[in-house]
Amino acid sequence: MIDRVDLHLRRARRSLSRSEWSIHLLRLAPSVDTAAEPGLVLIQIDGLSRLQLEAALDAGKMPFLRRLLQREHYQLRPMFSGVPSTTPAVQGELFYGVLRAVPSFSFMDRPQRRIVRMFESEPVAELERRLADQGPALLEGGSAYADVYTGGARESRFCMSSLGWGDLFRTARPWALPVLALGNLYGWARVAALLAIELGLSIVDFIRGVVKGENLGKELKFIPTRVAICILLRELVTVGAKIDVARGLPVVHLNLLGYDEQAHRRGPSSAFAHWALKGIDDAIKRLWRAARRSSRRDYDIWIYSDHGQEATVPFAVATGRPIEVAVGDVFKELFPSPPTAQAPPHGVQVERARMLGERLMMKFLPGAAAMGVWAGKDEVVVTAMGPLGHVYLPRPLTLEERQTFAARLVQDARVPLALAAAGPGRVHAWTQQGQFRLPEDAPSVLGADHPYLEETARDLVATCHHANAGDIVISGWRRGDRPLSFPYENGAHAGPGPEETDAFVVCPRDTPLPSPTHGSLRPLDLRQAALAFLGRAEVAPSIQILVPRHRGTDVRVMTYNVHSCVGMDGKLSPERIARVIAQFGPDVVALQELDVRRVRTGGVDQAEAIAGLLKMKYHFHPTLHLEEEQYGDAVLSPLAVRLVRAAALPALERRLPLEPRGALWISLQVGDVTLNLFNTHLSLLPAERRLQADALLGPHWLGSPRRTGPRILCGDFNALPASAVCRKFSRHLTDAQIGLNGHQPRSTWFGRLPFGRIDHVFVERNLVVARVEVPNTDLTRSASDHLPLIVDLRLTEEAADQTLGA
Repeated sequence: MIDRVDLHLRRARRSLSRSEWSIHLLRLAPSVDTAAEPGLVLIQIDGLSRLQLEAALDAGKMPFLRRLLQREHYQLRPMFSGVPSTTPAVQGELFYGVLRAVPSFSFMDRPQRRIVRMFESEPVAELERRLADQGPALLEGGSAYADVYTGGARESRFCMSSLGWGDLFRTARPWALPVLALGNLYGWARVAALLAIELGLSIVDFIRGVVKGENLGKELKFIPTRVAICILLRELVTVGAKIDVARGLPVVHLNLLGYDEQAHRRGPSSAFAHWALKGIDDAIKRLWRAARRSSRRDYDIWIYSDHGQEATVPFAVATGRPIEVAVGDVFKELFPSPPTAQAPPHGVQVERARMLGERLMMKFLPGAAAMGVWAGKDEVVVTAMGPLGHVYLPRPLTLEERQTFAARLVQDARVPLALAAAGPGRVHAWTQQGQFRLPEDAPSVLGADHPYLEETARDLVATCHHANAGDIVISGWRRGDRPLSFPYENGAHAGPGPEETDAFVVCPRDTPLPSPTHGSLRPLDLRQAALAFLGRAEVAPSIQILVPRHRGTDVRVMTYNVHSCVGMDGKLSPERIARVIAQFGPDVVALQELDVRRVRTGGVDQAEAIAGLLKMKYHFHPTLHLEEEQYGDAVLSPLAVRLVRAAALPALERRLPLEPRGALWISLQVGDVTLNLFNTHLSLLPAERRLQADALLGPHWLGSPRRTGPRILCGDFNALPASAVCRKFSRHLTDAQIGLNGHQPRSTWFGRLPFGRIDHVFVERNLVVARVEVPNTDLTRSASDHLPLIVDLRLTEEAADQTLGA
């Protein structure tokens, strides 16, 4: 009854949801009959390294993300971003499975001799078409926001390869925009307030920057772009993603750019960069809530970063001249013409405002639309938008020339690291300390303490061999020195540095990622896990058990009323029940209220389905038969279990039929101890419960003379601890929640606001209760109207003697 009221309240709330009204007014197509199907929201925090994330968590800048890690069974895993450590390369690997889709953020397309800059929509779209021929698109059927590529998404907004809103408003009702604006007055007021705050902070930051000697023109341009990217784009992306979650799209990907924007300008550990993380954390919280409320898909939320950033000094500041001039001076004896200019006229970060639309960009920066640079055949070309750059020469160098000029780049131009391909799988590297070879000399070039030494050396070699790599590759990072970036920025990424290659993944602990013992994660692993989660991988579905089962002399028991696998949100999902069980790795699970081949729950054998996902053995006892349909209880275990008895419990004669009740008795061997576990689900009527309790205590069940070893009685008793039934059992066994010293007994029902302790585990007195847990997470509150009860028991010598002496 209570769960129906809760469900009706949820539906009423959804009917008033701004996202639902937006779907209707914009004539967007929602998913149909997909409520139990998996959905995935991938949130990319652009440019945030694991080191900076941990600092932000410790400083309280990201309280919601910290809550996910502490209370919602989420994990933080390090991830190697790959080299080049830049968004186009990472998203190419994640979206299409293509390693090193680009050799850097800016490079020359050798066949066309066109200088490609990955904020230009035309070459980005052309590159994506080539990527789409190499692997299935991850975002197929979904949506993409503020990304470089669309990832094959059905709908994309503010992406580099498809700028602006796309066709969002083409099919909208004529009066949709005014109505949406009126309905979102609070939201617009919130955005306006945030914009005002951010504008004020930008002005303060501008004054500080000018006082420190920063370029006045660049500082002025940074004010509107900072506000546009850090606030306006973030809010538009978050609202759009919430609507898509309400629609039930299978996969939604969004990129939150605020931190990266600030870190480029002020440095990755700056106060302004970390200030942006507060807004990002709030956006994650709103998306999480939207995902939990969605009635059209069963969503997971994964958060990851594409790379980190190194704190850098601009090359021109450190050396007194821009990189193009320094390279031109080195090669002027061979090639007198100055190198082709490739830097954008308004600065790298300003160009991100293109995502909001080309027309909007034109209004603020009229010259910004002039795109496309082609190099002449006799010109030296330098592409260096970040700490990793390429030098393209009009003709190939001889071996002697290459060694000479690479050494001069390091010695005369003061480039920290120069590299050149030297045969398959090999690269020559030059630093101030001399000439080296990669990958074998990686410790000397990258440092033996580099967290991803082997992976970085391998990727750096492959980058130098990329079809569009320069004749000489230059890096602003090298072991032991303050990193340099070739543009004017105080934080940078793309190269092989320890922090710029150190990304992360925050996801549920049962996400099918490779274990830490299998080496470093990289975006390709995240892609494969996402495909597996979405059911698009060619692997048999299973649920990862998170807790090791081998606990010596301990045994973990779980009892769980699963409510026919129908959650508090009305979604039918045996998979979700299996995930709850997997998070705690029990040795034996007592389940109540399972449907088998019932029409109301899709004809699925729920006991078999859950056991199959967990790779456990099971015994099911039906208490109700309706022709081919069954309903009852089950016991699951990865251990060898033997069914001793499964039978109905007595019922009172009555005019109105109530649900019949039963019990299962299984025995399992744990070391030298034979345990007897009894699983039951007692009546709603007090008198009938007492009758059933007497039967369970009688000679056919707990009091059986055939029994050997200690007893464990568990299940949904529909009775509070002070009831007559619980007092009957307490005369012979110990209530586990009371038997643990210092433990405050916790309620298991009703779901989201548990107030009744009606699920119990009673144990033999010679078993030691070592731990009791009633997990109250978002997942457990949603999966059923009961919370699971988990008890760790320590098997004593007395328990073993009881087995031997029986």
